[in-house]
Amino acid sequence: MKYRTFIVTALAAVLLLGACKKDPPPPPEPSGPTAEELEAQRIADSIAAAEEAARQAAMAAEREARAREAAIAAARATLAERIHFDLDMAEIRPDAERILRDKLAILRASPAVMLRVEGHCDERGSNEYNDALGNRRAQAIVDFFTNFGLDASRFAIVSFGEDRPLANQSNEDAWAMNRRGEFIITAGQNDINPGGTP
Repeated sequence: MKYRTFIVTALAAVLLLGACKKDPPPPPEPSGPTAEELEAQRIADSIAAAEEAARQAAMAAEREARAREAAIAAARATLAERIHFDLDMAEIRPDAERILRDKLAILRASPAVMLRVEGHCDERGSNEYNDALGNRRAQAIVDFFTNFGLDASRFAIVSFGEDRPLANQSNEDAWAMNRRGEFIITAGQNDINPGGTP
């Protein structure tokens, strides 16, 4: 009987304790971002990505513009590069032909560009002879270009004979420098296409 009393008492105590027990606390509020916060972050990330893409595109365009300007400056320098002639000759030398071929590629791609071709001589010979020789040199250059299909109307010819020397000395080095053809852009300065198609 004692055993029974003990069980009843223990059962009553358990029931009493169970009845006194408080309700469990509610679950904690979610600690992550809300749906609105997630959407706001997604929009902010999209805006940041678009701004970065625009910044990268602007930088690429600026690099491309700088590269194009450098190519145009190099093409301008190529068009202005002098060629030289042998003594008492108006034939295009092999080294001069290479320079003229570089000019030819630029001129083909830049149909608005026009050149004045100047023929120069050293001081030896009469003024009349040197004027005629300078004219033959300038004409040989223009003939080179027209033989490759460029229109002769894009070129003007001037002979300065011995009147505009690069070097004012009377020795072979100075004379070699003075026997030359020079090139001046007279139209299309801003329409130079450094390569590619016109």
